[in-house]
Amino acid sequence: MSFDTAVPALKSRIHGCLLGGALGDSLGYAVEFDPITEIRRRFGADGLTGFEALGGGSHFSDDTQMTLYTVDGLVEALEWANSGVGADVNACLWLAYLRWLATQGETPDPAAPAPQPRWIDGHTVLHQRRHPGNACISGLATGEMGTAARPVNPDSKGCGTVMRSAPFGLVPHVTPDAVYKLSADAAALTHGHPSARQSAGIFSLLIHRLVAGEALADAATAVASHASSMDGVAPELPGRLNAAIRLAGQGIVTPEELVAELGEGWVAEEALAVALYAVLATSPAGADSSPDAHFRDALAVAVNHSGDSDSTGSVAGNILGAYYGEACLPDGWLEALEAPEVIRGMADLLVRVTTGEG
Repeated sequence: MSFDTAVPALKSRIHGCLLGGALGDSLGYAVEFDPITEIRRRFGADGLTGFEALGGGSHFSDDTQMTLYTVDGLVEALEWANSGVGADVNACLWLAYLRWLATQGETPDPAAPAPQPRWIDGHTVLHQRRHPGNACISGLATGEMGTAARPVNPDSKGCGTVMRSAPFGLVPHVTPDAVYKLSADAAALTHGHPSARQSAGIFSLLIHRLVAGEALADAATAVASHASSMDGVAPELPGRLNAAIRLAGQGIVTPEELVAELGEGWVAEEALAVALYAVLATSPAGADSSPDAHFRDALAVAVNHSGDSDSTGSVAGNILGAYYGEACLPDGWLEALEAPEVIRGMADLLVRVTTGEG
C-alpha cells in the first residue's frame, strides 16, 4: 500500500501542529506523574499506546493552553501589523500570557497591565487548572515583563518554555533568525536560564524548517548544529540534541534507557531531546509506512517513560503535525480529543492573519 506524498499546505501544517501537540499532550497527561512501572501495570508491557485504553479520551494540560495563548499573542501582533500599525510582539505575548494567568485563578502584581479580553478567553476548557508550571505562574505573577537582559526566574530552566513555542515556527515569511529571537524572547517572560530560552528558540526553528519543507532528519541535524555554534549556548542543549540523534540511530530503546540517556523531560533541553528522539527513532524506513502510523509509534515512545510525559508528547506531536500536516493525525484520536473546535478555531485565526484564507 502506498500513501499520498503531496506536500502539505501551510493551513494543514498549522492545524496539524496544533492538533498534534494537543493529542500528544492529552495522551501524556494521563500518565504524566506515573513511573514506567505504574504505566506498565495500568496498560500492559507496551504502556499507553492510544486513547482506546483511556476509555475514549483524556484532558489536555497547561501545555496546550499556553500553546494556544502563544498563538493568540502572535495573532494580535499580526492583526496590528496587517492594519498598518506596528506592535511589540513580545508585549502582545506577555498580555496573552497574563490573560492565561487569570484563567488559572491567579492575580499578578498590581503593577501589571490589565489586558482586554479576546475570543480565546471565553472558552471554559482553557480555564481549567491542569498542573501549570511553577515558573510560568510565578514569572507572570511578578507583574514584570521579563527579558533576556532582565529575566524573571533567572535560574528556571523548566520545559514550560519549549512546550508552548511551536507557533513561532508556523508564521510564514519570517527569517530563521527572527523565528529564533521571537521564541527565545518570549521564553524570557517566565524563565531566565539560558537553556530554557535557547531550547525554546531551537524548537521553534525546527518547526520553521519542517514547515519550509525540510526532511525530518535533515532539520534535526541542522538545528542541533545551529545550537552547537551559538555564542553563549548552554552546553547541555547541544549535548542533549546530539545525544537524541545518536540514540535514534540505535532504534527503539527501553524507557529506562531513554531517560538514562536523555533525561526525564522536566527541563527544557530534556523535553526537546526526548521528543526529537521519539520522532526520529520511529521514522518509517519505507514509502509504504503511513504518516498516522508514524504518529502513533512516535507518541507511544514520547509518553511512556518516568518523566514529563505530557510535555514530551506535546512537543513530539507538534513536530510531526508540522511535518506531515493533518495527514498524520489518527481519526479515532481526533474524535477523543478535548475541545477540538477551540484548537481549530485558534489555528484558523493564525491561518487567516498569515495567509488571508478564510
